[in-house]
Amino acid sequence: MASSAVLALVALAVVLATWVWTVAMQHLVWRPYAVAKAFRRQGIRGPAYRFFVGNNEESKAMRVATADDVLDLRSHDIIRRVLPQYQAWMAAHGKVFLSWVGYRPALCVADYDMAKQILSNKTGLHSKTDPGPNIMALLGKGLAFTEGDEWARHRRVVHPAFTMDKLKMMSKTMEECAGKVVREWEARAMAAGGVAQVEVGQQFVELTANVISHTAFGSSYKEGREVFEAQRELQYIAFSTINKVHVPGLEYVPTNTNVRRWQLNRKVRSTLMAIIDERQAAAKDAKGYGNDLLGLMLEANAGKEGQKAIMSMDDIIAECKTFFFAGHDTTSHLLTWAIFLLGTHPEWQRKVREEVLRECGGVGAPLHGDALNKLKLATMVLYETLRLYGAVIMLTRTTTTDMELGGMKIPKGTSTMIPIAIMHRDKEVWGADAGEFNPDRFRDGVGRAAKHPSAMLAFSVGPRACIGQDFAMLEAKATLATILRRFEFEVAPEYVHAPADFLTLQPKCGLPVLLKLLDQ
Repeated sequence: MASSAVLALVALAVVLATWVWTVAMQHLVWRPYAVAKAFRRQGIRGPAYRFFVGNNEESKAMRVATADDVLDLRSHDIIRRVLPQYQAWMAAHGKVFLSWVGYRPALCVADYDMAKQILSNKTGLHSKTDPGPNIMALLGKGLAFTEGDEWARHRRVVHPAFTMDKLKMMSKTMEECAGKVVREWEARAMAAGGVAQVEVGQQFVELTANVISHTAFGSSYKEGREVFEAQRELQYIAFSTINKVHVPGLEYVPTNTNVRRWQLNRKVRSTLMAIIDERQAAAKDAKGYGNDLLGLMLEANAGKEGQKAIMSMDDIIAECKTFFFAGHDTTSHLLTWAIFLLGTHPEWQRKVREEVLRECGGVGAPLHGDALNKLKLATMVLYETLRLYGAVIMLTRTTTTDMELGGMKIPKGTSTMIPIAIMHRDKEVWGADAGEFNPDRFRDGVGRAAKHPSAMLAFSVGPRACIGQDFAMLEAKATLATILRRFEFEVAPEYVHAPADFLTLQPKCGLPVLLKLLDQ
């Protein structure tokens, strides 16, 4: 009997080992070979696939090789620092080529027509790529990662909070938060004889976190700051693991990183849930949900009396995570790079300041939403900032079925990589000065800034375009206007121009700026 049991166990082990081996060979050898061969027949080539790791190692090596490169202050050629592998592969294989993220095929699509087809698709052929557990813990499965009917439900609830009439009501809060920071700078400048040096990058992170804490959570501002602190740590965890090959199931192993991610996730959820419970109790007492982003979202979610809520509370929490991270992180870097560009182009700084004083008045005059929307030159500068230094340098989608794109057959499960930072410097589309700072290209609007109407991809395009873009632009204009009315500034001599991609594009060594108080 014992020998029979042993034989049975051995047989089972052999069957399992054979199955594992077959599956591994299928995913790690046979499929990559077949996919690469199918693309070669269509004229699409790229760097060679390496067992299991794909092109991860050579990609990492190229990034390490350029990690210490420093750019000239007037140079905006950031690609060799943040996407050197794509620059090299595109030079060798063209705007459309095949590379490998681990054992998964990744088709680079730097063609605008094909990119628009991907981003504008409404039938679910190009889904958002699963970012992995670390980024999902940071952003939540909100609008950014839902699909189909689920995405439609989420958008129905979130959209009312981001209409322009609601956002204009928040411009006062944006101005107050910016004013607090500027008053601190004023005190430092007066104490130093009229000129102060400030590292504005971290200041803008704090500022935009305050803005989103107030506009999203209102009276629950302090709890919102707790969410911010937890999400900052989640962002560091996400960045530290982003380029590693994903091994299915590893996210459930109690490693130090996983345990810390679970702890932070629980803290964010419990904090947000406490705020939501408080709002729901207030609504039952006829006090309403509140006029902040969370309140507007809860009100839209509740629907008509007697009807079932559109989204679950976990869905609401996911949306809170999404707009909290996106609402402060990307906007803080937009402001940082705008200050850098205005600090290195004093002629544009002067023109935007004159516009602010003309449309909004001097120090002390309130920054109404309507006045901010009249700041055409400031808007042009911000769009040019987004073109050259947009927070997101790459958009990724995954094909959900075998399909055609631009006459090319693409198998299911292929990632399509849209290198925004490279495409925003395409001279064929943006002109001979594509690598230069020239806000005038946006004088007639975003759609006419380049030869292709959908050339500006900083907020994406199509139905999945960023729902918070008006919020980000309004906050950025309110902050710039507040600063420009009080200071003229230039980049400090010790600044090191080395843009880096830490999930979002930001100065590697911060941005020290010399702020000079203006005579009033």
